[in-house]
Amino acid sequence: MLYYLTGLSDGGDLFNLFRYLTFRSGGAFFTALIIGFAFGRPLIDELRRRQKKGQPIRDDGPERHIIEKAGTPTMGGVLILVALLVSTLLWARWDNGYVWMVLMVTFGFGAIGFADDYAKVSQGNVKGVPAKTRLAIGIALSAAAGVWAMWLHTPDLSGHLAFPVFKELLLNLSYVFIPFAVLVIVGAANAVNLTDGLDGLAIMPVMIAAASFGVIAYFVGRVDFTEYLDVHYVPGTGEITVFCAAVIGAGLGFLWYNAPPAAVFMGDTGSLALGGALGAIAVATKHEIVLAIIGGLFVVEALSVIIQVAWYKRTGKRVFLMAPIHHHFEKKGWAESTIVIRFWIIALILALIGLATLKLR
Repeated sequence: MLYYLTGLSDGGDLFNLFRYLTFRSGGAFFTALIIGFAFGRPLIDELRRRQKKGQPIRDDGPERHIIEKAGTPTMGGVLILVALLVSTLLWARWDNGYVWMVLMVTFGFGAIGFADDYAKVSQGNVKGVPAKTRLAIGIALSAAAGVWAMWLHTPDLSGHLAFPVFKELLLNLSYVFIPFAVLVIVGAANAVNLTDGLDGLAIMPVMIAAASFGVIAYFVGRVDFTEYLDVHYVPGTGEITVFCAAVIGAGLGFLWYNAPPAAVFMGDTGSLALGGALGAIAVATKHEIVLAIIGGLFVVEALSVIIQVAWYKRTGKRVFLMAPIHHHFEKKGWAESTIVIRFWIIALILALIGLATLKLR
């Protein structure tokens, strides 16, 4: 919204700053951060008052969770979503279709997560909304995003899959791109959801991934950078940088209260929304494969569950002591803070590898 103040500029005053994507991205970051700090404590107090017993804890989870995490309220993702919405609408251009597409996916999955969290809290168990219902709605949202992205992309990129390193290679998926987009977005949403099992574990890798995709969106949205890096130019995606900056600011504001011991959990409200957002950004910027590298930690968490379930059904035995894999290390006796910090380090390394593909060919 503030971008349109540039209409009052004569080219050399304060209003001219709103033309610059970097300035508006910084504004979005600080706006989201301030909202997180300002409204975090009142929201937590309200969630405690309404939820009373807090998030239901799995009986089959690590034993210490029943004692240490009982009574902690969930739905903290509401704080992230409010900060994201206000800061993005305030600082991003409203005439950019990519911004609206990413917001649709983010808040669509956030609504799914909110309904699931509400069902869990109100019923006092961990079942929530049936998995098939969540999946069906998620697929519908992701398919709509895939169609929208194809419509927004230029004809030479629409329906195509781009590859890192092999930068001249474009695979024409045609309308198969839509189910592919569904796989990316739904997969990312659920992978982040599975990662969100320890205090602070999911939010920092999400911020790292958002920062990485902020860089990617800025680069692929500028023809001069795409010519230098020899990557595909995707006009308009630079504006997604504002959203990514808002994710980082909102994430830091939330982490202030989610740091061990957590005063609030983000719940499915936050994890599904943020995972869906990362998937949508990857689809918009034509960096779906790079998401698997930058978000490699989320991929490993999801794969650990898939492997565990498949192997148990086939043999009756477990590969891991418990899945997702962060619980495996808990069962082995690692301290929660050790797991969280080491997973953060892994997420940072993978993000740097993913960003390196921009230059490699």
